Amino acid sequence: MAVPDYQALMLPLLKRSAAMKRPVSIMEVQPLVAADLKLTDEQLAERLPSGRQGVLHNRLHWSKQYLTRAGLLRSTRRGQFEVTDEGHALLAKGLPGISNDLLNQYPAFVAWRQREPDGEAPVLIQAKPNAPVFQAITPEERIEAARGELDASLRADVLDRVRQMTPGDFEALITLLLIRMGYGQGREEMAEALGGSGDGGVDGVVHQDPLGLDRVYIQAKRYKEGNTVGPDAINSFIGALNIKRANKGLFVTASAFTKQAKDHAERSSTHVVLVDGDRLAELMVRHAVGVVVRDTVEIKAIDEGFFGE
Repeated sequence: MAVPDYQALMLPLLKRSAAMKRPVSIMEVQPLVAADLKLTDEQLAERLPSGRQGVLHNRLHWSKQYLTRAGLLRSTRRGQFEVTDEGHALLAKGLPGISNDLLNQYPAFVAWRQREPDGEAPVLIQAKPNAPVFQAITPEERIEAARGELDASLRADVLDRVRQMTPGDFEALITLLLIRMGYGQGREEMAEALGGSGDGGVDGVVHQDPLGLDRVYIQAKRYKEGNTVGPDAINSFIGALNIKRANKGLFVTASAFTKQAKDHAERSSTHVVLVDGDRLAELMVRHAVGVVVRDTVEIKAIDEGFFGE
């Protein structure tokens, strides 16, 4: 069960704020609303995809924003607010809930919405694929959803390009990615290509320290989609690691691993990490390998310190 959307949180927020009989803050009222709604620990732990903010906190913030714009709440000082006479009057009606449709009955809310070019209108999305229940999401959630869609498209494009690389370029890509991730102290000279005939079953190595006392050996199999890596390839790589007396290795492919291949890697006494095409594309995007920043969007918020007393 997901955290209720910001419209469903409006009435609980208004009720709890009224019950306090004094100015309150979102941080103060949040655990009380959570208790009223009997939210689980799992729900309370939900965060926006960016991980920067809790879902409940974000949605309560926007509930408070909309209630304030309708004149049902008013800001008092530095992040605090209280229920207005109109808010108390609405609660006295004993309504089962508050929605944007109800807030549209308040002229202040309508005037505010009309000043917004896009109206900051609620956006309805499907909570889960093929689910009949739709919920309103906050502006931050809309941004996160759009960014997630863009990232998914970018990862797919990156993987398509990777699968078109030559085997040698693919091997070089993997060592570069590891350096960008901080392996080898982030220095390109700490990576060494070993691919080609007589490579001993490994394609490259990254030295974790200048003397090469700690090494990460790499096997890179580009492979196209549908040509999966099986257990034989994993066993061969593990054998090569044993010959080199290595205790860790990285096997990367642009395709996927069979279940048997994953089982063999899991059971091996040598630590072998498997990275498939989807994970590879994700890491490339995260560490800016093969991608560039096309645009940057700033999201500003109130500086409470500036307006503080």
